[in-house]
Amino acid sequence: MTTLQRPRTNWKRPKDFTAHLAIENALARLDELEEVAGKIADAGIGFHQNLDHAAIFTDPPLLVTGPIKKLGYAAGWDSRSYPSPVDGHDYINVTSGLEEGAAIRSQGWPEYIAVTHPVDEGARDHMLSQGYGNPFIHHLTLGIVPPDRAGTDDTAYAEQLVRFMIRTRTSIRDAIGQAPGALVVALPEQVTSRDGFGEASDEWLGELGTDERQVESMEGGGFLLQFFVLEGGRIEVALRVGTSQSFNPKSVVKISRDEISAVQR
Repeated sequence: MTTLQRPRTNWKRPKDFTAHLAIENALARLDELEEVAGKIADAGIGFHQNLDHAAIFTDPPLLVTGPIKKLGYAAGWDSRSYPSPVDGHDYINVTSGLEEGAAIRSQGWPEYIAVTHPVDEGARDHMLSQGYGNPFIHHLTLGIVPPDRAGTDDTAYAEQLVRFMIRTRTSIRDAIGQAPGALVVALPEQVTSRDGFGEASDEWLGELGTDERQVESMEGGGFLLQFFVLEGGRIEVALRVGTSQSFNPKSVVKISRDEISAVQR
């Protein structure tokens, strides 16, 4: 299937990030992203100007939610919390989203900031033992520009996006020389509930092993396809179309358990 990609855009490094958020590893994470993003862009992959999201681990959450509220983020904007089992410990992720008209959107700040906090002392001790500081950036996620939609049928569009992201995953693997994480695909329920969907999606994803993919229904509707590109989950890419919440809860559990680690050295 041929897909048409919109003209490429490149992400903009968030302006004055460390002036607003006192995060010890922020510059290192942003520098790493800039290097990796350059390699991916050279492979012809288009990004949105703003990051899709940043995941920040912190205890207590107010260390992050307080400063970003002043910048125009709405805490818990999608009325969801997302359990996040990382390294055998339990965390809770509550997302802040940029409000309409927030001035910093034009400065490259993420559309969402996932504020992730430990639920008990064991998780907190594990988080702090890594030496990144408190709070610290766990990962940054580039927003992939989707291909222009061919037709109006949601199932056909789902196939188009899946095949597009498989090609994107291969291009990123070749560009940075690391095996990417599993492709996690969340699609509208009206697509996943159709007769024959299982067989059809197996055909779309045929070149990926069963441990390299997960397909599920997207709560709230829309399309969200994502995967990590560096070991430990330091950098992620995501393609979203028409979503009404930051993440899919089932996806977060799988990604947190299988793809994310606080041990990133």
